Amino acid sequence: MFGKNYSVLNPLGGAYLRDSGRPGSGYTSKVHIRERYHIVGFISSGTYGRVYKAIGKNGKKGEFAIKKFKPDKEGELIQYTGLSQSAIREMALCSELNHPNVVGLEEIILEDKCIFMVFEYTEHDLLQIIHHHTQQQRHAIPAKMVRSILFQLLNGLLYLHTNWVLHRDLKPANILVTAGGAIRIGDLGLARLFYKPLNSLFTGDKVVVTIWYRAPELLLGSRHYTPAVDMWAVGCIFAELLSLRPIFKGEEAKMDSKKTVPFQRNQMMKIVDILGFPRQESWPGLAAMPEFNQLQSMMQSMKMSSRGGLHYNKPSGLDTWYQGCLKTGSYSPHSSVGSPGADGFDLLSRLLEYDPTKRITAEEALEHPYFTNGEPISANCFEGCENSYPPRRVSQDGNDIRSGSLPGTKRSGLPDDSLIGRVAKRLKE
Repeated sequence: MFGKNYSVLNPLGGAYLRDSGRPGSGYTSKVHIRERYHIVGFISSGTYGRVYKAIGKNGKKGEFAIKKFKPDKEGELIQYTGLSQSAIREMALCSELNHPNVVGLEEIILEDKCIFMVFEYTEHDLLQIIHHHTQQQRHAIPAKMVRSILFQLLNGLLYLHTNWVLHRDLKPANILVTAGGAIRIGDLGLARLFYKPLNSLFTGDKVVVTIWYRAPELLLGSRHYTPAVDMWAVGCIFAELLSLRPIFKGEEAKMDSKKTVPFQRNQMMKIVDILGFPRQESWPGLAAMPEFNQLQSMMQSMKMSSRGGLHYNKPSGLDTWYQGCLKTGSYSPHSSVGSPGADGFDLLSRLLEYDPTKRITAEEALEHPYFTNGEPISANCFEGCENSYPPRRVSQDGNDIRSGSLPGTKRSGLPDDSLIGRVAKRLKE
């Protein structure tokens, strides 16, 4: 079992870019991207940029993922409106972070008012792996592999939280996996420092975390939140690795033209269907939540439906869900995939605790019996697994890094912002 590995960042968060300990890391000027890298192809596009696979050249060895932030384009004219707040945060934080379970930033290059972030290349992500297990003959992810993935994820998250960084968008698509089975937490575009912020985190970003992985305190409108929001997301990822589908698959209500954040009733219902309604006795801060009245309204409408003779499914309970998941996946100590067992359920229940003040922390989770009992945990999550996972799709279409489509244009590969749709399509099986 490998141990904890973290150091303390500048608590001010690094408003500048500096060397993070990797060769060539930090801001680089007067360097042309094609002088250092051969562009192999196009991987994906997201809200703020496009990602390409590249191979180092002129003495620079290895494979890399290059994220390009492009200026806005209006017709024939290019208007430079600056970088998004998300891009600036990602560059500042990634330049400071250095941990085996956080994606490594190689360098940042500025060329012709375009900014390129050069990262280490990872062959897989958890969404790809989960998707692979749903294809053809559905087969469970081995319990040993799930345990290694989760331990490495928590190890990286402990490093971030120790350095006052909230990720705020943990989901399978953002958990990268190298060909050697090492887990890397990626996409820090929504990450924020929570050490003495000037304003509440809600003031700056009213909506964080992809809806299926959003913690109940966020759904209930909390203006102040903690690393516990990341831990809830880890619980959702743990459940998804075991069941091969999101545990709380709700439909998101979009913000209106006035940017008013709506109460996510459907998503809250998905949680309630399994965990039941949160109770003030076990969550003392519940009544103070801005959307508490909406929660009470949900409860009242369900009571009325029951009195009217309409069918309402009572909460199944997390234990019932878990046991059903083990049965469906053929998880058993005597099977080839093994079993996460009772320790796995206890950890999951502590991750999916309603009250954020009682939710298990990353440090506590790493000391949980789920990890400390049993065999040593491998730093290679693929070790001993019979599955062979396909490499990441790389398209030759539109691989000109100096031109191409605008950010947000969905092309082949695995677009960051269209992964939810792909999951939804997968779940129709």
